[in-house]
Amino acid sequence: MIQATQLRPGMVILYNGELHSVFSMTHRTPGNLRGFVQAKMRNLRTGSMIEHRFSSEDRVERAQLEQHDMEFLYQDGEDYYFMNTETFEQMHLTPEFIGDGVAYLTPQLQVTVEFHEGKPISVELPASVNLKVIETEPGLKTGSVSNVGKPAKLESGVTVTVPQFVNEGDVIRVSTTDGEYQERVSTA
Repeated sequence: MIQATQLRPGMVILYNGELHSVFSMTHRTPGNLRGFVQAKMRNLRTGSMIEHRFSSEDRVERAQLEQHDMEFLYQDGEDYYFMNTETFEQMHLTPEFIGDGVAYLTPQLQVTVEFHEGKPISVELPASVNLKVIETEPGLKTGSVSNVGKPAKLESGVTVTVPQFVNEGDVIRVSTTDGEYQERVSTA
């Protein structure tokens, strides 16, 4: 059990008997009233967002999570298959469970899967991934001078905006949090 004032974004807690991920929280002390914590949380079972006001003295139960390093193997229809890198056990997850992260999955990508009581509850991707550009307009020699971008389709199927000097076959680094181009890793 932790005090409500110790809540942080990303923390998973048990609230009303269900797992909730803290999305945001603010600690407020209005005038001569007692302080409270306003928390916005996502129910991990239903996906719905709720807000709750905790008193500063309230205690909440932090969920005990296990983290396992896993490697993405392949996609078969609607299922994405992962292998535990320690036990070599395989499991599959649905695109609804993984969410926007499916756009960055490539074979051999290392991810962290959090489990609660033996059931997976979240997949954490690395901060950035290297992906090959499979389709884009030809690059310009003077492309590094301007900051005008162009669309580029990557090997995972996602399209991002890249600088003019990026060509088909180049490998680029893309942020998994916002889907933005970060840098060119290698050229074709």
